[in-house]
Amino acid sequence: MVTTATCLLLADGFWEGGFWAGGRRRLEADVVARYGSHIVAEPASARRGRKPFRKRAVSKLQQDSIDSSRRHLSFAEEQDSSDGGVGGEDMIVIYNRVPKTGSTSFAGIVYDLCKSNKFHVVHINMTKNAKTLALSDQVRFINNISSWQEKKPAFYHGHLAFIDFSKFGVQKTPIYINLIRDPLDRLVSYYYFLRYGDDFRPYMKRRKAGNKETFDQCVERNGEDCDPENLWLQIPFFCGHAMECWVPGSRWALEQAKQNVLLHYLLVGVTEELGDFIAVLEATLPRFFKDATQMFNNGRKSHLRRTLKKSPPLQGTIDKIHESPIWKMENEFYTFVLEQFHYIKQQTFDVVEGEYLEKGHRYQYEKIRPR
Repeated sequence: MVTTATCLLLADGFWEGGFWAGGRRRLEADVVARYGSHIVAEPASARRGRKPFRKRAVSKLQQDSIDSSRRHLSFAEEQDSSDGGVGGEDMIVIYNRVPKTGSTSFAGIVYDLCKSNKFHVVHINMTKNAKTLALSDQVRFINNISSWQEKKPAFYHGHLAFIDFSKFGVQKTPIYINLIRDPLDRLVSYYYFLRYGDDFRPYMKRRKAGNKETFDQCVERNGEDCDPENLWLQIPFFCGHAMECWVPGSRWALEQAKQNVLLHYLLVGVTEELGDFIAVLEATLPRFFKDATQMFNNGRKSHLRRTLKKSPPLQGTIDKIHESPIWKMENEFYTFVLEQFHYIKQQTFDVVEGEYLEKGHRYQYEKIRPR
């Protein structure tokens, strides 16, 4: 039974033989100070006696006409994972976060939950912003997090491409989750982030600081920073470590990324519906995400990080980007994930009188023999 939780940022290196090969540092106080708030979930008894409601959850739960704070996740209270089932004490969740998809906001909520829900959070700091690991490093990484019993249950997050643990003979694989974003919106956000930074670390001078060229101007002159090849990021993150994953425009990489979403990810949400992503996680993995929904709705972490200056692209710019085969493939992947996410939301919630209610138990056991 875990009685304490440690929230760590890992510097370059891995844990081996009881010590860090590369080092570690505590989460900065100015980050921790941003986090706080709690939820009181609706008791299961409050739902009893409600009349059946035929209309199922709409495909997009986050609407202006519905109060998104009125989500009741009473089924999460009923789940017991103490026997080592889903959410057990040796569980590992990996969030291989894609840059500029709202990952800082989501990770902030996870850090705020780690003490109250008694799990550990570890940041994977990739050297020189690499997105992949050498094969030998993959083996070390898998061995490290699988054997580090003192930090289980654990939530790992970092800008790292998908790794298939079963390929390495691991019997109990971690649970993967992730978020993606409209591909053009993500690229525009990253373009301005490199020039103006954000309100998370406003004092940090970014790589393109001082360059005032707009995204529209960049596209007009066919600039390098706005080249459609820069859109090729979400597909390879889900495709993995194979060489072909990182070839812009690879149809094989796109299909592999789709397969991995279906076979290896518990849940992939979209930035545009971050609140719903959190709600589904709380309903599914309360061992980690109990109280996350209310924290997101009422706290300061619904948008922890904003690019300081960003201009939406003109329609002519959008049309030109949309002509790119790479945009079409990234958009195909985004649409695929969005449809899967909407389906999962519909299976998880009903919308009753403006409230999101878990569907709860939809099965029962019977005809058990011998008696």
